Amino acid sequence: MIEALAGALDGMHVVALVANVPGPLAAARLRALGARVTKIEPLRGDALETASPPWYRAISAGLEIVRVDLREHGGAATLDALLGDADLLLSSVRASTLERLGLAWEHLHARYPRLAHVAIVGDPPPHDDRAGHDLTYQAQAGLISPPAMPRTLVGDMAAAERAVEAALGALLLRERFDRAVRADVSIVDAARTFAEPYRYGLTRADGWLGGAEPTYAIYPAEDGWIALAALEPHFVERLRTLTGVATLTHEALRDAFVRRSMAEWERLADEHDVPLAAIR
Repeated sequence: MIEALAGALDGMHVVALVANVPGPLAAARLRALGARVTKIEPLRGDALETASPPWYRAISAGLEIVRVDLREHGGAATLDALLGDADLLLSSVRASTLERLGLAWEHLHARYPRLAHVAIVGDPPPHDDRAGHDLTYQAQAGLISPPAMPRTLVGDMAAAERAVEAALGALLLRERFDRAVRADVSIVDAARTFAEPYRYGLTRADGWLGGAEPTYAIYPAEDGWIALAALEPHFVERLRTLTGVATLTHEALRDAFVRRSMAEWERLADEHDVPLAAIR
């Protein structure tokens, strides 16, 4: 989080009905901006706590965790009291769950007219009750290269950032125009946006940033792999000096890079101001 923005949401109270990754990550971002965030968890806790305890602890730091059974009267009453004091509801549950809890927008807005709502959903409405997780959302966006599994949760991470953007916009609308709104943030839509460099050909195998350009590619070093990103003419000229290769082809650069270690290439690249990094 940008330090200059710390405190931007001081005085704001966010109730986060979220679990797993995108919702809790968005909640952590809002907390970093100064909001007081109360996270509602089921009695069994958040599945992320079991899957990755260190990450759960990291993104839960500073949040007020309340564990209740929302199917029981006491749990529903706790949520009702929290929403009555809140500025924003952040949710990442399915549409049918919101409906069952009495949190569909028409009911929520009637009961809490100044409460804004950001709903993280998988598919955009009217398909926001369709089951899915990051893997299926990335598949829909064209980001999967079978049989390899994704190295990161692109859809979830992108949706978390979009949810923060939507939250800030919703709160600004309320403060400026006294208008509370619901904004839906689709994980599929977020993943598709992140897939645009590939969809438009930029990062395909034959694309400019997909490895077809010799000066923007991955090469073997003596003890591993390095990533080279020398696109601009001044970087290209420095690369020639760095490697001693006059004609920069894939083959010539491969032959040059394999003769030294990753650490050596990083040190030399820093000395020559060439964008190069070891892949670790």
